[in-house]
Amino acid sequence: MFISLIKQIKLFLKAAIIFSVFNISIPVYAEVPVSSGIHADYILVEKSLKHMTLYYDDKPIKTYNVALGRNPKGPKLMEGDLRTPEGRYVIDSRNSDSKYHLSLHISYPNEVDLQITGIAGVSPGGDVMIHGTGEEYAWMGAFHDVVDWTDGCIAVTDEEIEEIWKLVPDGTRIEILP
Repeated sequence: MFISLIKQIKLFLKAAIIFSVFNISIPVYAEVPVSSGIHADYILVEKSLKHMTLYYDDKPIKTYNVALGRNPKGPKLMEGDLRTPEGRYVIDSRNSDSKYHLSLHISYPNEVDLQITGIAGVSPGGDVMIHGTGEEYAWMGAFHDVVDWTDGCIAVTDEEIEEIWKLVPDGTRIEILP
């Protein structure tokens, strides 16, 4: 696991050098100006694009680049597989004292996940969140999404999770697609 982390850090550093040498800018995906009166009623995570989009009334509010679990391809199959789940869930709680700055809890596992892991005889795990980088990964800054580094969560920058925290009430639907 430590060797894998070293490889991921090397990949991150190579990408950072390429971005700086070729003066590549990171796109900002702001569809609609975020106003204080709007709250998301739906979140769409597209794992293959590494994007998370907040919606209100079927209109995109804002899209964020995200980091996923270290084993990002495929659905979460069991506790400890380092995968981000796929399916339909809700934001069911929040933690203002998170190790990763702020976090919104995703209601994984759902009934489908429980059936699959029940048949397989394994624990589904839990504690899947949308969170910031926290102090440990703050050095990544805007490059937080170059390498998938979480244990199965969805990570954004600390500044972005502060914005998401305000825009996303508990009970908001979230769909995570491959």
